[in-house]
Amino acid sequence: MVFQHALVVGKFAPLHKGHQFLIESALAGAARVTVLCYANPDFPTMPGDVRAAWIRRLYPQVQVAVPHSAPPDAAAGPVHWAFLSHWLQCAGVTPDVVFSSEHYGPPFAAALGVQHRMVDLARACIPVSATRLRADLHGQRQWLAPGVYRHFVQRVALLGAESTGKSALAAELAARAATQFVPEIGRDVWQARGGQLVPDDYVDIAQRQRAAEDAALDACQRFLFVDTNALTTLLLGFCYGHLREAPALLAQYADECGARYAHHFLCGDEIPFEQDGWRMDAGWRAEVQALVRADLLQRGVRYASVAGTLDERAQRVLAYLQE
Repeated sequence: MVFQHALVVGKFAPLHKGHQFLIESALAGAARVTVLCYANPDFPTMPGDVRAAWIRRLYPQVQVAVPHSAPPDAAAGPVHWAFLSHWLQCAGVTPDVVFSSEHYGPPFAAALGVQHRMVDLARACIPVSATRLRADLHGQRQWLAPGVYRHFVQRVALLGAESTGKSALAAELAARAATQFVPEIGRDVWQARGGQLVPDDYVDIAQRQRAAEDAALDACQRFLFVDTNALTTLLLGFCYGHLREAPALLAQYADECGARYAHHFLCGDEIPFEQDGWRMDAGWRAEVQALVRADLLQRGVRYASVAGTLDERAQRVLAYLQE
């Protein structure tokens, strides 16, 4: 290693393999590496703290920081260099080299009074740019590490009472969109317990459902379709009389659903009721369906209704998502 402490500065929006090549070059050339990640204005869909977390997960040996109160991106280079020089001084960070892949690298390093190392300025090694990626994140996902791409996968929740076609629709949507779906975990637990659940079972269902979603994200393309989420799990616990009050963790999971899922679809109960040996009846289904709808409205969770045949429902959902 030639240098003691390398500095890398960028937006990393999103962090791609070109950025990784830059950081890895710094790691190979210096005993210590600090990465500063910031943008002004920030990116609402991937704020600075999220982008910094991507870097930390991939490179735990790197010190990553998000400077605040930075000048606007459009400000002149010397303005940024003065800001960064002050930030480094206050943070006690004393690099002896700047690694960059941009034309501003050499004058920035000169302003700090340190050396500079240029890395793949022509993008000959890694032919990608963040600007181009932002224009088509899903079409160019090969330039993103799985842990980065999963941030951009939209979770789509399919809700409704029993026998409203959620399971079939989830599988159909995943097939048409060439992505993954997560089946309803609660059904397996229900059958294993013979329909006699206790409060801890409902917490377990919600936790396993969320874990299955997280595990599926790396294999997804744009969307992850989910058959039922914690909103319905909590509601069913009360409907079946297994819950007299909401377990704290299950209530938390239900409260998080509005932000965790990009879209909610309520599957209609106009289709014929199918008795599988575990379900109640069509009258019970209608009562639970009304409660699911009321719960969504009370929580302020936006949703779209889907009805009709499986093909009509799939077309409706995919057209909505495409819009």
